[in-house]
Amino acid sequence: MNLIDRVRGADRLTKVRWLIVYCTDLILLFPFFGYYAFYLMWQAGAEWPPIALGSAALLVFMVLSTRPFRIAVTGRPRPTVILVVTGVIAVGMLLGFGQIWAIPTWLALMTPFISRRMVLVLAGVSLVLSAVWVWLATDMIVPLLSVVQVVFTVISVGAVWANLWLWRLTQEAYEGQEAMARLAVSEERLRFARDLNDLLGQSLTDVATMTEHAERTLREDEEAAAAEMFAVRDLARRSLREVRTVVQNYRAVDLDEVLASVRAVLEAADVRCTVRAETEALTPEARTLLATVVREGATNVLKHSKAERCTITIEDGVLEMSNDGVTGPVGEHAPNGLAGLAQRLRAVGGTLEAAPGEGGRYLLRAAVPA
Repeated sequence: MNLIDRVRGADRLTKVRWLIVYCTDLILLFPFFGYYAFYLMWQAGAEWPPIALGSAALLVFMVLSTRPFRIAVTGRPRPTVILVVTGVIAVGMLLGFGQIWAIPTWLALMTPFISRRMVLVLAGVSLVLSAVWVWLATDMIVPLLSVVQVVFTVISVGAVWANLWLWRLTQEAYEGQEAMARLAVSEERLRFARDLNDLLGQSLTDVATMTEHAERTLREDEEAAAAEMFAVRDLARRSLREVRTVVQNYRAVDLDEVLASVRAVLEAADVRCTVRAETEALTPEARTLLATVVREGATNVLKHSKAERCTITIEDGVLEMSNDGVTGPVGEHAPNGLAGLAQRLRAVGGTLEAAPGEGGRYLLRAAVPA
């Protein structure tokens, strides 16, 4: 998989994580000042072996510095070895070359793994030690250098704090979107369960009561007991017909309501949804079938794709539902999903097709007799 396919195939949360991580990498610009300092040392006539060694150490520091924040946002354990090695290099750059440029970045690397109070303590200690060492070892202007170190430290540590807060906020929002989608499905199941409970509760209670009475009557009057059992049979048959009616009414969902509900759920899941539907001329059966297809298609968008846009159109009994969230090969449809719907549509003279289309989009197309 090349880079473009990997980016296109990533979900929204992963893309946000990449954006936050790469923005945090900007703090690595500060250690680059160390190379300019090495250049000035070389221009001043310093020997090249120490400069080459310092440049290599600075390169190792910058490469290792790309890891801690990535580890922090993925929730993995603290990279103690990386933090120790980068800390040793930062202190070595200060003691060996009088450079303070790596210190702010190292403090930023420590930020996700220690308390804020400890970060402030380390920042204060590093500021004092840097000022004292530079004052003892060189003739540089200490106040100006201290101001630069404070500014770089505030920017580096503040950027990491802000990006960590933004990442946690993004995770909470993403989890909230998934919860809303699950809640919509749960509410629909709860409504159906409530209808069945209201219907069957009294009927089953009556069946149990009549059966108990027939059992007591059987010892004294078999004919009366048989009559009561016939009544129980009739009540059971009537209840069965009522259950079938409820199930049929449940399946006979309103197409306009389903379109509005699907759009709301997809928008809540951060999928931009556009609906253009002409439903007035459709028969009740056609509306029910298309509503079922729309609901199944929306479920697939939420569960199996990484879509950012979804378009739903209905015209002359033809439903087209497309999204941009499927980039790889598509497996066979489950028998209780689109495959089962395809059989239902074929039974009434309709068709259902689902496959990747042009422009990297996935198209679900269903046609019913208008």
